[in-house]
Amino acid sequence: MRLFIFGPGYVGLFLAQRLAAAGWRVAASARSAASAADLAAQGIEPVDPANAEAMDAAIAQAAAVLVAAPPDARGCPGLEPVGRALAGGGAPGWIGYLSSTGVYGDRGGRWVFEDSPLRAQSVVGARRVAAERSWLDLGCASGAPVAVFRLPGIYGPGRSAFDRLRDGSARRVVRPGQVFSRIHRDDLTAALEASIARPRAGAIYNVCDDEPSPPQDVIAYAAGLLGVPPPPEVAFDAAALAEASQRFFAESKRVSNARAKAELGWRPAYPSYREGLRAILDKEQA
Repeated sequence: MRLFIFGPGYVGLFLAQRLAAAGWRVAASARSAASAADLAAQGIEPVDPANAEAMDAAIAQAAAVLVAAPPDARGCPGLEPVGRALAGGGAPGWIGYLSSTGVYGDRGGRWVFEDSPLRAQSVVGARRVAAERSWLDLGCASGAPVAVFRLPGIYGPGRSAFDRLRDGSARRVVRPGQVFSRIHRDDLTAALEASIARPRAGAIYNVCDDEPSPPQDVIAYAAGLLGVPPPPEVAFDAAALAEASQRFFAESKRVSNARAKAELGWRPAYPSYREGLRAILDKEQA
């Protein structure tokens, strides 16, 4: 069995590790010599996306294709090579596109589900909406089993509140009523594996934990686990946030994961940030 990853990164590389341990062979796009060398060092076959022949062959040979690259003004960069491979006779048994819960926009803390109207309120979110539509349209036109995964903030080893507390970048910005969903990297890859095992064409899944929470609570809890004082609370209006952070705080919603649980038989091992953070720290201290 072969996995191809377009846009390998934090999630894709961990999925590659999990599937490689189960006997899969993995290839991934690499846009530079340095990236290719890094992939090769991890046992992943690098493929230059500028080499159409090599890309077509890698995708055609894949049983599963994960597209993790973000869209730009021209759309998702994975659409053209995957579409070309499908037109040439490639037939992956699963194509997964990683999207964002940003497609829902701000809901004032209310719950959203996969069939909730999409109300992206940023350029980034609007690009995700368009990319989702393009992937689902490609699936319908080609018969390929495309699934879309809407993701909140992803955390895990090397990418958590602990790291921000240690490097001094953690802030406890408070906006009354603000809540976010999140997902541990391991739970996300487990959901992707479950979908690969149970592909459904046109599927859309929210993949998140069970407890949407205020972001300042996560920082405070992580500080407590480290035994350090948490950063002082800062009001949102006085925080002078960068543009990306302003977009983040402009939206508040609770994201339901009920469909992923019902259809995939998936359950998060870390149902809240508390279990997830404790597991990260335990692994660090082992």
